[in-house]
Amino acid sequence: MDGLHSAQSEHFDILIIGAGLSGVGAGVHLGKHCPGKSYVILENRDAIGGTWDLFRYPGIRSDSDMYTLGYAFKPWTEAKAIADGPSIWKYVNETAREYGVDRHIRFKHKVARASWDSAMALWTIEAEHQGQKRRFTANFLMSCAGYYNYDSGYAPEFKGAERFKGRIVHPQHWPENLDYAGKRVVVIGSGATAVTLVPSMAERAAHVVMLQRSPTYMVSLPAVDKFANWLRRTLPAQFAYDLTRLMRTSMQQLFFRIARNRPQRTRERLLGLIRDQLGPEQVEKHFTPRYNPWEQRLCLVPDNDMFLAIKSGKASVVTDTIESFTEKGIKLASGEELAADIIVTATGLALQMVGGVVLFVDGAKVEFGGVHVYRGAMFTGVPNFFNVFGYTNASWTLKADLISEYACRVIKYMDEYNLAQVTPRPPGEGVEARPFVDFSSGYFQRVAHLLPKQTDTAPWKLNQSYGHDIMAMRFSAVEDGVLEFGTALVSRSERERHGVSSLA
Repeated sequence: MDGLHSAQSEHFDILIIGAGLSGVGAGVHLGKHCPGKSYVILENRDAIGGTWDLFRYPGIRSDSDMYTLGYAFKPWTEAKAIADGPSIWKYVNETAREYGVDRHIRFKHKVARASWDSAMALWTIEAEHQGQKRRFTANFLMSCAGYYNYDSGYAPEFKGAERFKGRIVHPQHWPENLDYAGKRVVVIGSGATAVTLVPSMAERAAHVVMLQRSPTYMVSLPAVDKFANWLRRTLPAQFAYDLTRLMRTSMQQLFFRIARNRPQRTRERLLGLIRDQLGPEQVEKHFTPRYNPWEQRLCLVPDNDMFLAIKSGKASVVTDTIESFTEKGIKLASGEELAADIIVTATGLALQMVGGVVLFVDGAKVEFGGVHVYRGAMFTGVPNFFNVFGYTNASWTLKADLISEYACRVIKYMDEYNLAQVTPRPPGEGVEARPFVDFSSGYFQRVAHLLPKQTDTAPWKLNQSYGHDIMAMRFSAVEDGVLEFGTALVSRSERERHGVSSLA
């Protein structure tokens, strides 16, 4: 035990992995609700912001409105509801400074491994900092590292890619000074990144083609919410923000339920809106997906920018599969060849759980594919661990805020009753395991076997319902018969000898 929990370890009550949107929010909630607790945020990169610091491709923006993607406690005050990446980065950094979260962040600390010791009721976290190993201990571990690999995106192997004489770029690693003015660009993909890139690059490129294997549902919304801006000028800032957030969230949830319950009607409505923009031929050929609405995430088109680029002739869509790259572009299965100077592989993310950190519980490796989620916030059989994972059918931060609040509730409850550890029990025998996310998107399907499972019964069900989650995470009893609480097996003096504070 002494070898594992050495005197060289730094101890904190809570250790947070990641200083992006979720990690900064978690720090604020801890400061508000658990002010006596010590915490540290270990960030792999050298800056605050996560996604909004990593991605630098042209036009980078949110695909959710900032009244719901923003924090509940900090009003979004800029005019645009669909905000660009630099504005969101500024907002997250302002929040970190305003609430003192920035003072708790350790940059360039890549967490590799975390081991739970039930006897000590303690996590030991191993990180690397500039080539040196660092060790921390914590009573609680919270992952705010998101769900994808920051080091590399998903890049399928394209036959003949080495023959292409132009430039191949993945949006996750966008070159700082890539000159595409007057160039022919092919963007491979039809997801949110591609739909953002195409109209943005079309402003300067000779022409941009979005090459898709199959269509995606798209919906256009105004980038500026005039009513929300009027409310902000008329009412106190926080009240106006709360009201706008409530309206936006309610509309998101209502639209999702209608789409799932009446898919054909929703499909006709969505396709009809695009038909009004581009005409029936384009819609039938390039904008009619094979699946129902919200079986994958919808792509947001602010102010019709994608459709306007197509109508202007600066951009076009091709629906086909790739046979191979050539020296001058891409040869398609149809025999057509797309000429290109630059090919952008907007082929998606490489998913991973908890930032790729390997977890151990009493020496046994946690295999995420073999555990269930509990309230969307914890994993069965993994003590004192919270995983912040947002909604797939609404703004990420709505759920992230709730999970951070819930973690604070659990920690305060354990303090009140002098408890040291909490572990969600798995569901009983015979319960059908369901995929972690009910989406047909390729980036989830590729790693479905590696992701935790859910069931059709609470609390092991991911509701994808903000209203349900508010009731479950803010107002339901903490001790619900599923959470198993306990104390440390060693004495208080033994824990204190290792620098461990507060809990039993």
